[in-house]
Amino acid sequence: MSLGERPGGGSVVRLPPHAPGMRIGLYGGTFNPPHAGHRHVGLMALRRLALDRLWWLVTPGNPLKDRGALPPASARLAAAEALAAHPRIVATGFEEEIGSHYTLETIRFVRERCPGVRFVWIMGADSLATFQRWRGWREIAELMPIAVVDRPGSTLTATRSRAATALARYRWDETDAGRLADAVPPAWVFLHGPRSFLSSTELRKQGRTFPWTAH
Repeated sequence: MSLGERPGGGSVVRLPPHAPGMRIGLYGGTFNPPHAGHRHVGLMALRRLALDRLWWLVTPGNPLKDRGALPPASARLAAAEALAAHPRIVATGFEEEIGSHYTLETIRFVRERCPGVRFVWIMGADSLATFQRWRGWREIAELMPIAVVDRPGSTLTATRSRAATALARYRWDETDAGRLADAVPPAWVFLHGPRSFLSSTELRKQGRTFPWTAH
C-alpha cells in the first residue's frame, strides 16, 4: 500500500492549492503551541526565498521527542491556522492523513504528487544542529533545497554540526537565497537576520499553551 492511500485504494490526502512552477516553502513542526516566532520565520522565508506560498506542516509528532502530552493534531492545526493570518501562509495537517512519521517520507510524497512545484525545506538552526539524527538526512538534502533560519543560541552549534560540515560544499551564499527554490539539490542557505526568542518549549513550561488548556 502506498503512502496516503486507503487499504482498498483511493487517495485521502488533501494538499493545499499548488501548481507547476510555484515556489513553495515547507516548514514542519508540532506547533505546540504555535506562536509569533513561527510567523516571524514564515514571513522571513516568504521574503528572503522569494516564495509564492509557505505551507506550515503541523506534524502528528516528532519521532525525536516525547509525544505523550501532545494535543491532538486537529487542535494544533486550528491554532496554527488562526495564527498564520496571511494569504500566502497555509497550515496543513496532510502528514497525518498520509501516515507520514518522518520528513523523508513527506518530501518523497510531495515530490511525487506535485510535479513541477519548486519546494524548499525550511528549518530552524536548532534543527540543523541535530539534523544528522533525522532518518535519511542525507537523502533529504539530495531531494530538496534547504533554508536554515538562525535561532538564538544555535548559530555556532548549527554551522559546526556534523550535517553542516558534511554539506559545507553545497552551502549557498546568503545573498543568493532568492534563487534557492530553483536550485538542483543538494543546496542550502543559512539565513541571518532578526531572531525571535519565543519557544514552544518555554511557553509550555510557563503554562501558556492552547486557549482551552491554558492555566
